[in-house]
Amino acid sequence: MAKIKKTKPDAMNILDPNHILSQHTRLAIMITLVSQGKIVFSELQKILEVTPGNLDSHLRKLEESGYVKITKAFLSKGPRTVITITDDGYHSTMLYISKLKQALESFIERRGRQ
Repeated sequence: MAKIKKTKPDAMNILDPNHILSQHTRLAIMITLVSQGKIVFSELQKILEVTPGNLDSHLRKLEESGYVKITKAFLSKGPRTVITITDDGYHSTMLYISKLKQALESFIERRGRQ
């Protein structure tokens, strides 16, 4: 009996499912930072509608990966935690989005041929 080779969908071939950005909250954080450059923790929390603990956990992982820099700043309203995207974070996010777009286009093209 011949073995049937299981293949992963294109998205899995193109994107590493264990990639730091494969988690939707982290991807949303990075997309927000790509558009804004930097943001105050409380503003980001409101945009994403996540708990402070959840956001902090995701930000720590992104910081460990070198994608963001987290600093304490004293603004006019007092001390704030500011999250800034790094060059590596920007380029990695744009590459991830590009690969995701390619995977989706390939999927749509294949579905159109069926």
